[in-house]
Amino acid sequence: MDRQVEILAPAGSYESLKAAVCAGADAVYIGGTLFGARAYAKNLTEEELLEAIDYVHIHGRKIYLTVNTLLKDREIDQLYNYLKPYYRRGLDGVIVQDVGVIEYLKEYFPKLAIHASTQMTITGSKGAELLKAQGITRVVPARELSLSEIRQMKEETGLEIECFVHGALCYCYSGQCLLSSMIGGRSGNRGQCAQPCRLPYSVHGKDPEDMMSLKDLCTIDLLPELIEAGIDSFKIEGRMKQPDYVYTVVSIYRKYTDLYLKNGSEGYHVSKEDKEKLLRAYQRRGYTDGYYKRRNGREMISFQRPSGLAETAENPEYKMQEKINGILILSAGKRAKLILEYSGYRTEYEGEMVQRAVSHPLDVTRIEKQIRKTGNMEFQFEKLRVETDGDVFLPMQALNELRREGIWQLTECILNEYRRKIEKPTDMKKTEISAKETMPEDTDVRRRIRISCMVQAKEQLEAVLDCEYADIIYVDSLLGFREEITSIIRNTESACRYYLAMPYIFREAEAARLEKFYSVIEQIYDGVLIRNWESLWWLRCHGYEGEIRSDSNLYVFNRYGKTFIKRQGIHHFTAPAELNARELGELDIQDEILNVYGYQPVMITANCIKKTKERCHKKEGWLSIQDRYQKTFAVRMCCPYCYNIIYNSMPLFLADKAEEAAKLKPGEVRLDFTVESRDEAKRITELYIDAFIHRKAITAGKMEYTRGHFKRGVK
Repeated sequence: MDRQVEILAPAGSYESLKAAVCAGADAVYIGGTLFGARAYAKNLTEEELLEAIDYVHIHGRKIYLTVNTLLKDREIDQLYNYLKPYYRRGLDGVIVQDVGVIEYLKEYFPKLAIHASTQMTITGSKGAELLKAQGITRVVPARELSLSEIRQMKEETGLEIECFVHGALCYCYSGQCLLSSMIGGRSGNRGQCAQPCRLPYSVHGKDPEDMMSLKDLCTIDLLPELIEAGIDSFKIEGRMKQPDYVYTVVSIYRKYTDLYLKNGSEGYHVSKEDKEKLLRAYQRRGYTDGYYKRRNGREMISFQRPSGLAETAENPEYKMQEKINGILILSAGKRAKLILEYSGYRTEYEGEMVQRAVSHPLDVTRIEKQIRKTGNMEFQFEKLRVETDGDVFLPMQALNELRREGIWQLTECILNEYRRKIEKPTDMKKTEISAKETMPEDTDVRRRIRISCMVQAKEQLEAVLDCEYADIIYVDSLLGFREEITSIIRNTESACRYYLAMPYIFREAEAARLEKFYSVIEQIYDGVLIRNWESLWWLRCHGYEGEIRSDSNLYVFNRYGKTFIKRQGIHHFTAPAELNARELGELDIQDEILNVYGYQPVMITANCIKKTKERCHKKEGWLSIQDRYQKTFAVRMCCPYCYNIIYNSMPLFLADKAEEAAKLKPGEVRLDFTVESRDEAKRITELYIDAFIHRKAITAGKMEYTRGHFKRGVK
C-alpha cells in the first residue's frame, strides 16, 4: 500500500526518547522545562533537548515540542528565548493549545510547523478548517470522535490528522476540564492535573464507584480501520511512563502498522503473544478501544481500582545501529582519506600524512578492525573498504582521530540540513489591541458596568426580566428555540439584548440539529455566544452578520490571544476562569465580559453518568453526584447534544468584591444561572444590581460559595 503512517511516541525522559527511536517510532513528542502539559514528567533541560533534536535527526526521525498549556500574559514574553535555540537546531514542530501562542508563533517563528493539541477540543472539520486558515498544519482532534468523523475531517480539510491509539483516556473532553483546578488549584490547562476524576463518586447517595475513570485505550485490533479513515499519525500516550513501556508499545504498533501497509487488511491478525505483551506493558484499569466505534458506554468505565502493581516489559539496551559505508584510502606521502556515505550524504575527511612502512606495515585487517570501533557513536559500518598503496604506516591514534573526526563531519553534514537561522526581531514590544467595538457609551455612571444573565430555564428568564437593570440575557441553546421562549423575547417590551448561547460541543450531529433553527438565530437574537471553533466556522459559512461573543472556555490568557480573537471577528470575549484579579488586570479585560456568579462548568463529557449507572433515557434533565467529602456536583444531561455538563459544587460569588471587580473595567459582569429557582434567580440578580449599580455593601450571608480563582489563580 502506497501510504505512510507516522508512529508518534511519548518521551518523558531522554531514555524514553531513545527507547522510542530504537523501537521504530517515526517521531517523538517531548516537553522542555516550560509550557508542557505534563509538568511532572522528567522534562528535558535545554542542553538535553538540543541533544535530543540532534539524536532523532541523525536517525532520520522527527521531534515535536509540547507547548500545550495556556500562557499568562507575563509568561508569553519568555516564549521567544525559550524556543529560539530549539528552532535554530531544527525542531520539527510544536504542539499548541493556546490561540495566543498560535498568534505569537506566526509572528516570530513563521517557518515552524504548528500542531493543534487535543486540548483545543477540535471536534469536526469546521473547527479544523478555521485552524487551517490560521496556518495550522496538523490537528489532534478530540479523542471522542468516531472513525466517520475523522474520515470526514481528513477528506474535507486535507490537514494532517494525528489521533491517539494507545494509553490513558480522560473522562472530560480535553481542554474543557476545570475539576482539578477548581477543587484543588492544580490546573490541567497548566499541566498539573491531579486526576480527581479517578476517585470514587456516588449518584444520589448510592454506593460510591469510580464512575468517571475510563479504561486505557488500546486500538491494535483497529489499525486497518484507523489507517483507512485517513489518520496520518498514530499517537501513543505516556510521557509519565517508563522507557520499558514506551519500547514495548511502540515496537508492537510499528510491527502491525507495517504489516498492514505491506499486506493490507486481508489476513491482518494480532497474535495472542503480542496482544498479551502489549497489555502487560502497563496494567491499571483494563483496556477499551475508545470512542472510534461508539459515542459512549458503560463498558468503557473501570469502576473499581485494581489491586497489585502494573507489570512492565523487559528493559533492553536502547542503542540504535545507523548503517554507514566507508572507504579508507592510505597512500604513502599523502594524507589519509576517509570517505563516508549515509542515506544520500557523502563526506570526505583527510587526516595525518601516511608514511611508507619501514619495518611494521599496517595489516589491512587490523586497520579495518580499528576503524570499525565506533563505540557509543550513532553510526556503525555496514561496508568498509580499505585501499592501501603498498606497505604503509599510520599510528593507531591517527586512525582513531580519522574515524572520530570523519564521523563528526558526517554528523554535521546531516544536521546542517535541519539548522535554521533566525534574527531576533527588532521590535519585541507588547502587541497592542486595536480599538474595541463596544456598545454606545452610557453617561450614567451607575450603568457603566452592565449586568448580564445566563439562563437555562423559562422561570430564570422571567425572573431576570423582572429586574430593571438586567441589560443582556444569554439564553442556553437547549432553551432558546422553544416557542414559549421566542414568544417571550418577541413580545416583552424591554431594552434587553438577547444572545443565544451555542452548545459547548458542536459535532456534525449538533450542526445538523441547529441547521433548521438558523433563521431563529438570525431573526430573534441580537447575537450569539460561542464555546468552540466549530460554531464560529459554521456561522461564517452561513454569512452570519450578528454580534459574536466568546465564552470563557475559548481561553484568552494573554494579549496575543486577544489579537487572535479580534481577528476572528469576535466582538467581546469572556475572561477565563483561571486568572486571578491581578492577572486579569495585566491582561486588560476592559469592556469585556467577567463572570461574577454561578456554578461554573468543571467538565464537559461525552460519557453519560445516567447511562453509566442506569440506562439511556434520551431525556434531558439533571442529576447530582457526591465526592468522598459529600460535596454535591450538579450534572446536566444535555441529551439533544449527547453530552453531560458537570458543575462545581459551590457557586462563584463576587458580589461583595464588586469594587475590586469594577476596577478591572469590564464591559459587563455576568451571572450564570443553572439550578436556581425563579425566586433565587431574582434575588441574586437584584443582589448584584445593588452591588455593581447602586454600589451597596453586600454580604454572602449563610450561603456556601467559592471565589473561584479570582483571588488565588493557578500556578
